[in-house]
Amino acid sequence: MNDETIDWRSDIFNVLRGQNLTQICHVPDAGHAVLIDRCVAQNDMTVISLTTEEEGVGVLAGAWLGGDKGVLLMQSSGVGNTINALALPQATRMPFLAIITMRGEWGEVIPWQVPMGQATPAVLEAMGVKVFRAERAEEVGEIVAAAAKLAYNTNQSAAVLLSQRLIGAKEFN
Repeated sequence: MNDETIDWRSDIFNVLRGQNLTQICHVPDAGHAVLIDRCVAQNDMTVISLTTEEEGVGVLAGAWLGGDKGVLLMQSSGVGNTINALALPQATRMPFLAIITMRGEWGEVIPWQVPMGQATPAVLEAMGVKVFRAERAEEVGEIVAAAAKLAYNTNQSAAVLLSQRLIGAKEFN
């Protein structure tokens, strides 16, 4: 099956619905825009636009304490902003789930995106986050579901990295 015929963004949305994730935190990102718009259209999902990514870790911790589950949607360039905050779910054994659109990889044209993009997996792993990576559209839903189950069934931190080749390299002319 051709990757262009697979609606992997809908696959992610369906996993969020199926896993009863109702708190959707994000820093605006073109790679997540379709997913964010779908979540905004739902009456039973709370979509929170953040000023910086680390706020999402605290918001999701509060949501968990209040009986809700959620996800942080962000770009790899924002992972560095979350490093200190990622100690919270580790120290408290709260679940944490992030879906991260990658930059600094295939087709990147912005030099300052490369260092954090390349460091993202190692940074997350150093903070105790289990890293899952999606390269092909047909595997996205299954990978997001596996990460969500790991996070919420075992009270661990998990992140899904959506490769830049999957989401498409940004073009700046």
